Amino acid sequence: MLSDITLGQYYRAASPLHKLDARTKIVLTIALIVSTFFSHSFASLGLVAVFSVGIVLLSSVPAGMVGRSIRPLLWVLLFTAAMNLFYQQGGEVLFEWKFITISIKGVYVAIFMAVRIICLVIIGALLTYTTTPTQLTDAIERLLWPLNKIRVPVHTFAMMMTLALRFIPVLLEEIERIMNAQKARGADWETGGLVRRAKALIPIFVPLLVSAFRRAYDLALAMECRCYMGDGKRTRMNQSRFALRDGVALLVYAAFLAGVILLNFVGGRVV
Repeated sequence: MLSDITLGQYYRAASPLHKLDARTKIVLTIALIVSTFFSHSFASLGLVAVFSVGIVLLSSVPAGMVGRSIRPLLWVLLFTAAMNLFYQQGGEVLFEWKFITISIKGVYVAIFMAVRIICLVIIGALLTYTTTPTQLTDAIERLLWPLNKIRVPVHTFAMMMTLALRFIPVLLEEIERIMNAQKARGADWETGGLVRRAKALIPIFVPLLVSAFRRAYDLALAMECRCYMGDGKRTRMNQSRFALRDGVALLVYAAFLAGVILLNFVGGRVV
C-alpha cells in the first residue's frame, strides 16, 4: 500500500506538459480543480473526465503510475459512494429493506461523486509528476511575490511547502524499510484487536520520528554549509518565462471551462 502513494514524485519525460511553465501548471491545476466542482451534470463531468484522460496521455506519464495514485483513496471512494447511495433519495426506488432505501438518484449521485474524486486526484497528481521540486519552489515564490509587500517571507514559505512535498516519498520509503526490519524481528500487525495493532505500530513511529529529525538536521546543515540564506536576492540558473505554449494552454482551458458551463445547462443537474 505504501508503494501506491506517489504524491510528491516526479516523472521525467519530454512531454508538452513537462515543458509548460510551472506557474502556468499551478494556475491551471487550481483552475481545473475549481472547474471540477463547477460540474453539476453528467455531461459536464464527462467532459472533465475526458479532459483529465487527455492531459494524462499528453503528459507521457504511465497510466499505471497515475492509477497507483488513486488506489490509496479506494476506501474514501467506497465510503463516499456508500454515503450518497444510502442518503440521497429521489426518483424510482431500486431496493428497500427495513430502514435501507436505495433510489435511482442515490445511484446517480454515488457514481457522480466517485468520478469527481478520481478526476481531482488525477489533476492534482499530474502537477508533481510533471514539475520538479525546484520549479515548484520558484513558481510558488513568483506567484506569491506580492505578499512581500506586507513582509511575508514568501521564499521561505515556498521552500517549506516544496520540501514537505518532496520528503513524502522519502519518508514512505523509510516507513517501508522500518516495517521490513520489524517484520524480520517477528513483529506482527495483522493479528489481534485494534488496541494491540495500534500498540504494535509504536516501534515504527519512534524510529521514523528520529529519522525525520535527523534528515531535517542534515538538510539544514547542508543548506547552511552552502551559504543558503533564504533571502530574496538569490539568482536562478534557469529563468522561467512564459512562452507561446503557455498561452495556448490557457486558451485551451478557457474553451474547456466554457464547455463545462454550457453542458451544465444542457444536461440535467445531478448535485
